[in-house]
Amino acid sequence: MGEKIYGRHAIEEGLKLAPSGSTLYLCRGGETKYTDLDRMARFSQKVAVKKIAKAEMDKMMPGVDHRGAILDLGGARRAVSRVNTSNVKEYLEKLKDGEGGLVLILDGITDPHNLGAILRSCDQFNVDLVIIPERRSVQANETVIKISSGAAQYVPIAPVVNINREIDLLKKNDFWIYAADMNGTSSYETKFAPRSVVIMGSEGKGISRLAREKCDYVVSIPMNGHIDSLNVSVAAGILLYEVRRK
Repeated sequence: MGEKIYGRHAIEEGLKLAPSGSTLYLCRGGETKYTDLDRMARFSQKVAVKKIAKAEMDKMMPGVDHRGAILDLGGARRAVSRVNTSNVKEYLEKLKDGEGGLVLILDGITDPHNLGAILRSCDQFNVDLVIIPERRSVQANETVIKISSGAAQYVPIAPVVNINREIDLLKKNDFWIYAADMNGTSSYETKFAPRSVVIMGSEGKGISRLAREKCDYVVSIPMNGHIDSLNVSVAAGILLYEVRRK
């Protein structure tokens, strides 16, 4: 057994890049729900299709709501990764003179559902790089990959030891840093630079003090509702839209 993917959309994206030797497992008796995945696997001529009992599938991924379909990539990272990993230095080296860029820094996001949803927004709004700390932060695990509906394969993710060091490096390369905070300047009034970094803080504590001190601007999303905050994944999507719109 190699790396395994579950969730219809995640499997669909995984099949596009699956290496030879991969296997699509479908639950016997419920495989008609996944006729499209079955067809994709057979058409690729790289992925075998096996129909097995639900009890056998439950043993493959204990405690996971696989809903009758699992894609086994046939070897950990042998020919494809479910996560598009990168690093800040590599990204900056590829930037051309005068070229714009959009980077998202997630300062301590701990909920995998939030990270998965954020990656979906990043894919839609063409975020060039997502930076997450290696410690005290959720990583791109099984849940994140499923919730991202395959976006984790396309959005470059850079796990880093120290986000403050990476902020300094980005600033040296003409990036302007925007911290998201409910007490900042309205995003409607903010003019985003051609090279922009948006920092979203953790679900409970927000952006860390050192990271905030390195920011050039603090921006907020104008709200008129009865509650005073948005889920971090929703807020990230709104701000990324604002940056791309302007």
